[in-house]
Amino acid sequence: MKITHWLLSTWVLGMIAAPVQAEQVDITALFKPDSARPQMNKFLNTTPPSGYCANYPGQCEENQTFSLQVPIQFDSRAPIRANHDSPRQGAMLKVPAQWRELTVYHESTGEPETVRVRIVGIGSQYVTEDVMQLVGGAEDHRVAHNLLWGLSWVYSPAPCVYSGVGWFIPTAYSFFWKTPAQEVCAKQAKFDIPWLRLDYLDFAYELETPNPLGMSSGHYRGALTYTVGPNGDFDFGDVMLPSSSSLTLNFNLDVQHTLKVDIPPGGNKVQLVPAGGWQSWLQAGRRPVRLFRDQIFNISASTRFKMQLICGIGLIPDCALENRDANRRVQLYVSVSLPNGLTDLSGQPVRHRRLMPGPENAQQFQPGFYVDRAPGILHFEVAPHQMEVMMRPGVGGTYSGSVYVVWDSEV
Repeated sequence: MKITHWLLSTWVLGMIAAPVQAEQVDITALFKPDSARPQMNKFLNTTPPSGYCANYPGQCEENQTFSLQVPIQFDSRAPIRANHDSPRQGAMLKVPAQWRELTVYHESTGEPETVRVRIVGIGSQYVTEDVMQLVGGAEDHRVAHNLLWGLSWVYSPAPCVYSGVGWFIPTAYSFFWKTPAQEVCAKQAKFDIPWLRLDYLDFAYELETPNPLGMSSGHYRGALTYTVGPNGDFDFGDVMLPSSSSLTLNFNLDVQHTLKVDIPPGGNKVQLVPAGGWQSWLQAGRRPVRLFRDQIFNISASTRFKMQLICGIGLIPDCALENRDANRRVQLYVSVSLPNGLTDLSGQPVRHRRLMPGPENAQQFQPGFYVDRAPGILHFEVAPHQMEVMMRPGVGGTYSGSVYVVWDSEV
């Protein structure tokens, strides 16, 4: 009999030991530029809501919070005694209300970014025996629930804050409390409660995501794990034991950038002319000071990008135009001016920024906000010191060449 008793005792202790099951939930967010709202350069939380925010969306939209319900139950391992001295011997909760940081990594490049999250609300449904039987003499179940704890569960104990949410049946009471501080919120039982269960864990959270304009396109993934149980991150006291020992939030941030350049029809054929046209040269033989052409393009960009040239004909360190008949080449200068909202990496506006061939000479730019079909300018010029080579009396011919301008989001 002693052996049997010892085996039985060991089994019971095993049942109330800390659980090893781990609960996980996914949180997803998307950044995709919206031409209707170009100034909205933030991630959109695309996680399907459950629990409090699903039932009361107006409460969450107003405060930019979100909620999830997970199937973690809490069961009392012993009766809750009336007027217990320590909050840990009754119904209490403490949640990770302070900001926690985690790192998410780009799935291809490994680029790190920081996400912050904090828990701003907690709720569940407590279940026990018929409360009128527990308190005795109550006129109805609403009064019985109030007598059991001294005050309705819809009214949260400090420092938790009332959310306006609560409903009951004879054996259960659903609630949700806001949690502005990482401190204990406790209810003291006024009558003995033989057993108590919390059916689920419903939590609201705030999310701070990185600036998507500085991120690469693709998926960023990371995770944050909270401990659940006595003295853990989610702490419901020493009596209420959870069905899961941890709660992991898996984050997936999806960045879908836009980089699009439109050249107006005919803009791929650039003719360089002097200021005022060719009349002075044709009629008076006056050599032009320079030849140039400004070509407009429209750019949409929500991401960092680089620009460089590929030359059909080169004349180090630039591209060139060639007169094959006279076997002559002249340097062609190419520069770019970008619209408001696009800057260099130091934050300076881009005006007549020189572009040169070769990846080692690529110029990098970044958006301060989403730029949608804004005009930029490519400047083409044969500089003054090349005019004497190019324009000689009695030496005719056509100078031509090809220049490929590359916009590349793979920075």
